[in-house]
Amino acid sequence: MALASCKDSSKFVINGEFKNAAPKSKVYLFGLKKDNAVALDSTVFSDKGEFKFSHSTPGVDFFRITADNHEYMIIAKNGDVIKITADLGDKTLAYHISGAREADKLQELNTTKNEYIVRINAIQTEFEETVATQPDQREMIMEQIKPKYNAEVESLNKTILKFAQDNTESLAGFYAINLLNPAEYEKEVVEYSDKIKSSFNDNAAVTEFLKKMAGLKAVQVGQIAPDFTIDGLDGKPVKLSDFKGKYVLLDFWASWCTPCRQENPNLVKAYQQFKDKNFTVLGISLDKDVAAWKKAITDDQLTWNHAGELKDFEGPTVRLYQIEAIPSSFLIDPNGKILAKNLRGEELDAFLNKTLR
Repeated sequence: MALASCKDSSKFVINGEFKNAAPKSKVYLFGLKKDNAVALDSTVFSDKGEFKFSHSTPGVDFFRITADNHEYMIIAKNGDVIKITADLGDKTLAYHISGAREADKLQELNTTKNEYIVRINAIQTEFEETVATQPDQREMIMEQIKPKYNAEVESLNKTILKFAQDNTESLAGFYAINLLNPAEYEKEVVEYSDKIKSSFNDNAAVTEFLKKMAGLKAVQVGQIAPDFTIDGLDGKPVKLSDFKGKYVLLDFWASWCTPCRQENPNLVKAYQQFKDKNFTVLGISLDKDVAAWKKAITDDQLTWNHAGELKDFEGPTVRLYQIEAIPSSFLIDPNGKILAKNLRGEELDAFLNKTLR
C-alpha cells in the first residue's frame, strides 16, 4: 500500500483515452516555446483508444496533446498524474482532464467555456438554416441575430476574465487571460499582469507576457506617448515631438491592409473637418513596398504627413507601440498624452467634435 501511494516526482504522467481513435494511429505530446509547438514525444493508440505519456519539466508548464488534427491543452508539473478523455469525432474539441490541481482548474474553465460555445454554435446554426430558406434576406436576418450572438460572446469573455481574475495563482488563470483580445480588454489584461508579477517566475510564457504587458502599459490611455524618430516619405527624419502643441492622430496602416483602406475615407473626412482646429494626422506605414505605399497615399488622397520603416510589424516604432494588428491609432493631445486609442468612423468624429471645440 505504501509503494502504491508514492508518486514519481521527477516527471508527470498523462493517461489518455480517446473515442473514435484509429488503433495504432499516432498521438503526440508537444511543449510550447515562445508560442511555438515543440515536439516532445509520440506514441500510438491502443485498440481501446488509450495512450500514455511520461515526461519531465523544470516547473509547471503548458503542454499540448495532438491527434487526428485535434489539439488539447494541458497544464502539468512533475509529480502530476493526469487523466484526459476526449472524442475525436467531436468537432467542438471538448475534452475532460483531471488528477492534478492545475488540470482540475483548467477543466473548470473548459466546462464553462464549452457551455457558451454550444450556445454560440447553436446561434450560428440558426442563422445558416434561416438564411438557407430565405437567401435574399441574409442581411436582415444577420441584423436580427447579431445582438443575441454578440451578447453570448460578450458574456463568455466576461466569464473568462472573471476566471482569470479569480485564479491569479494558477496557470489556468493565465491561460484564460490569453483567450481574450487585448485590444478590447487592454486595461483588464494589464491589471492582471501586475497581479502575477511575482508568480510563475520560471515559466517562459509568463515571462514573455509580462515583458509584453510592460510595453503595452507604456502606450495606454493617459500615458505620455513615447517619442520616436522615423524616416518620412521623403526620406527626411520625422519626430513625434515635432508635433507637440497639436492634437495628433497617430495612424498605423499599410497599403495592403483592406480594413485600413476602408477606413481611410473616414480619416480624410476628419482631417478636412478639423485640420484648422489644431488637429493633424501622422501616418505610419507598415509597407515594405515603397511604390505601393506611395500609390495608396495618392489614390486615397491622404494629404497629411507620412513616415515608415519598411519593416512590416518588425519596425522599431511599430514594436514600441505594441502594434499587432492594423489599422491601429492613438489620439495624442498637445501635451503628448494619449487621449484615446483605435477611434474609427463615427466614434472618431464624435470624439473630435467633443474635444476640439
